[in-house]
Amino acid sequence: MIAAASLGLTVAALSPTAAALADPYSLPIATSPATPPPPDAAAVAVQQDLAQVGVAAFTAPGFRPALIRHVVLFRFLKSVTPFQKAEVARRFLELAVDSRRPDGRPVVESIETGFQNSGEGTDEGYQMGFLVSFRSEGDRNYYVGRPVVTQPGFFDPAHDAFKAFAAPYLAGVLCFDYRVAALARPPEPVKATAARAGHRK
Repeated sequence: MIAAASLGLTVAALSPTAAALADPYSLPIATSPATPPPPDAAAVAVQQDLAQVGVAAFTAPGFRPALIRHVVLFRFLKSVTPFQKAEVARRFLELAVDSRRPDGRPVVESIETGFQNSGEGTDEGYQMGFLVSFRSEGDRNYYVGRPVVTQPGFFDPAHDAFKAFAAPYLAGVLCFDYRVAALARPPEPVKATAARAGHRK
């Protein structure tokens, strides 16, 4: 039997009149560490593509050519200063120049950024957004790199270095990619002079 003294308990602590510090219902319940959520359908499909075609084809510039948008949202830690946010944005924008394949070809078509200014109240605390455009899924795959592509030589070292730089400033990151499947624009207005010219005989 373990002596109460060896546990640091006193007679007063064991007394029914003392505060019930050892009441089993007042103790925190041990829980298992949180497990990461299972990958979503898009992540599973991308991993299946990688396994099927191999890393060289998966990251090649000609793999599934199309206009690909890569949307990235940042939620900063409360301690991050405006200067630090500006530096994160500056370094992200530099990837338009720095993200290159080993032969020097650029990976990114364009990058744009801005701070959240919607009044809809659905931003969930994300403060800064980026829109990165690519000419193919292969370029996007090479740029994104880890955790999708982990084999050295098949992902962008500049983007990988940026992620390591930005991580200490971020409380949350959201990424959403899509292949541009449709584009809608309002019709061009008919110019008055052209309309009048059409009626002339």
